[in-house]
Amino acid sequence: MAPGAAKGAGGAQRKQAHSTNKTEARGLKRKRDKEDLQKLKKAIDELDPKSPDLKTFTDLPLCEPTAAGLRASHFEVLTDVQRAAIPLALKGNDVLGAAKTGSGKTLAFLVPVLEKLYHEQWTELDGLGALIISPTRELAVQIFEVLRKIGRKHTFSAGLVIGGKNLKEEAERLGRMNILVCTPGRMLQHLDQTAGFDVDNLQILVLDEADRIMDMGFQSAVDALVEHLPKSRQTLLFSATQSKRVSDLARLSLKDPEYVSAHEEAVAATPTNLQQHYIITPLPEKLDTLWGFIRSNLKSKMIVFLSSGKQVRFVFESFKRMQPGIPLLHLHGRQKQIARMEITSRFSKATYACLFATDVVARGVDFPAVDWVIQADCPEDADTYIHRVGRTARYESKGRAVLFLNPSEEEGFLKRLEHKKVPIQKVHVKEAKKKSITAELQSHCFQSPDLKYLAQKSFVSYTRSIHLQKDKEVFKFDQLDLDGYAKSLGLPGAPQIRYQKGEDVKRLKNASREVISSGSESEGEDGIKKPKKPEVRTKYDKMAERQNQDVLSSHYRKLIDGNDAAEGASDDDEEDFLAVKRVLDDDALETAAGAATSDAAAAAKVVKIGNNEVIIDSHRREKMLKSKKKMLKFADKPTKIIFNDDGTARELYELQDLDDFENEGPAAELRKKFVEAAGAKVAEIDIEDKQAAKDRRREKRDRQKARERGEMEAEMADADGAGGLGPQLGGGDYSDEDPLALLRSLPMPGQDSGRSDDGDSDSGAQPSKKRAKKWFEDDSDAEEQARKKRKKEKGYKRVIEMDQEPDNLQDLEALAAGLLED
Repeated sequence: MAPGAAKGAGGAQRKQAHSTNKTEARGLKRKRDKEDLQKLKKAIDELDPKSPDLKTFTDLPLCEPTAAGLRASHFEVLTDVQRAAIPLALKGNDVLGAAKTGSGKTLAFLVPVLEKLYHEQWTELDGLGALIISPTRELAVQIFEVLRKIGRKHTFSAGLVIGGKNLKEEAERLGRMNILVCTPGRMLQHLDQTAGFDVDNLQILVLDEADRIMDMGFQSAVDALVEHLPKSRQTLLFSATQSKRVSDLARLSLKDPEYVSAHEEAVAATPTNLQQHYIITPLPEKLDTLWGFIRSNLKSKMIVFLSSGKQVRFVFESFKRMQPGIPLLHLHGRQKQIARMEITSRFSKATYACLFATDVVARGVDFPAVDWVIQADCPEDADTYIHRVGRTARYESKGRAVLFLNPSEEEGFLKRLEHKKVPIQKVHVKEAKKKSITAELQSHCFQSPDLKYLAQKSFVSYTRSIHLQKDKEVFKFDQLDLDGYAKSLGLPGAPQIRYQKGEDVKRLKNASREVISSGSESEGEDGIKKPKKPEVRTKYDKMAERQNQDVLSSHYRKLIDGNDAAEGASDDDEEDFLAVKRVLDDDALETAAGAATSDAAAAAKVVKIGNNEVIIDSHRREKMLKSKKKMLKFADKPTKIIFNDDGTARELYELQDLDDFENEGPAAELRKKFVEAAGAKVAEIDIEDKQAAKDRRREKRDRQKARERGEMEAEMADADGAGGLGPQLGGGDYSDEDPLALLRSLPMPGQDSGRSDDGDSDSGAQPSKKRAKKWFEDDSDAEEQARKKRKKEKGYKRVIEMDQEPDNLQDLEALAAGLLED
């Protein structure tokens, strides 16, 4: 056999041996995994859920990926609810878990989810194996983050399905997910609309904050969602306040569920390290109390709960203008998902901050190191109160909570808290800390129509929420001081609320309007009619009656002056503020229109501004003439110009639309007009250019003649100073000169002047000898050299002056000739 063939055969044998070794290694690994899984299942079967020895996660029979993820996330000690729920869930039982808020319910269902899929050897090809449903987006994001931490060693794929994101992008990834964390509405949307989304292999269903999910807001969504899920599954329900109603259990198809409660025997449903207080504050003083509380706790991290998103917006915007000295944030359900996640992240990282929020963050959301929970509006029930105060005092940390109650709400709500075993103490606000901000709010609302609009919406939403509350023993709508509340918001009067019938509408109007509508006389005790004292009218009353203030004025007047025709409107139509005043037939309508037209024409004035005519038909428009800024909109539209590199301005060239071009006329005529106009313009420019060139040539000739005259005068001066006649008459001092020098310098008869070639005179009788010529010099060169020598001895320098840079051939030739002369 050839050496090459032997070498190839040896390589093939080594590859085959290596492949065999890898196959054997994989087989051994699968065998070990199978043995470990069997041991794990055996340990779970032998596990006693009520064993007192279960104190840490290492005491539980967990797989190595889950245990490693818990260690990496620093979870070691089991909480009460985890110690009670995880062993039952590992055995495959359905669990109903109830525990104090902040006691670790999230890990109580995430650990069983990971273990369930690990025992089933779940892969990506098996589809969806676990579904975790949360009532709010913030809580769903938090659950997903904890799942990523403890499940980092597993190979499962997990996804987050909540509202506010692209439905199509979510649908593309949905089929590859093993674990999904979602909100009910979004998940139901995918089950109904996403083709190919299969949930038939679902192994485990988890509902966090189950009592909230199964209330009236989510009941229909949960019912429809459960219909898509298989019956053979494990179900886990967790909440701070659990429900045992049979209807709830039947709807979720629970099979012999195990009820787990970590606080059923406790004295209180809230953490023991939570200090709880309440303050009795009338409705008109609520914002004053809240402002004083925030100003007194600037070095704290607090959450302020309000009953509606419109109240959250108004309080945030108004307090932001007044700058309390602490960072302010706001969170409600109307915000975009990206904004909600950003605000949640900022508040979590902040050391000192105040978050105004609705109940979207009242359940399950874990904000670190919250010092205070303020409930500015009374919660709808005791369970909501428990969830709200649970945002502080999380897992053995300390916290404080304060509740604002109206005098009419005190007795009824304290009974509800006592029934839930919630310890709470009454406190009073210090007089030194009280400060009224009503005047400041009125000023801001007067200056900003947008803030006034938010105040109106806040008033309507709060009164609506009180009106719709079921517990009438606590929420007594008739005992609310709505006029005082509207004034505390900075409003000149209480807006109309459509769901209040009959005489209550008139009672809600401000006092000044009642005086106007009731007449100008009053009857005294003796039966004699006496004129009423004039009511003091403030600038806010006048502001509300202005007709043309801005776009929000008509809306405000409808809120104030709405009539009984709008009382029959639907309670759900909060956004509709239109009200029918009266109905005119055709004849009456024509008569009213003619009268209005004639009156307007009689009082109108026409003012010409630029090329526009403005009709002045009111005092406000006449006053507007004095403002240049307001009259700019009626002036001619300015033309935009641009400047070239030379600084010359010209109009901007813009392309014209085809329709506008065709409307101007035929293209041939337009071309002819353009050529004629352009030709005339070019002719004018040509005449100007010719005249400018002529002026430049004339100036150049004048400068050249001036230079020539200057050079001639300089040469004559040089010749007079260097001539053989000696000193000139009338100049110099002759005391040292030889008197006969002048006579000796004169030429003798028959002789030349005695001048040498270089211009020096002879001092003797002998004629001077001429300088010998070199072989390369001629007469002209000798003369040129002599001239240059004289200039050099006298320090003469030739200067060429240039008024401007040469721009043609003639200028360049003149410059070159001047340079060559030297």
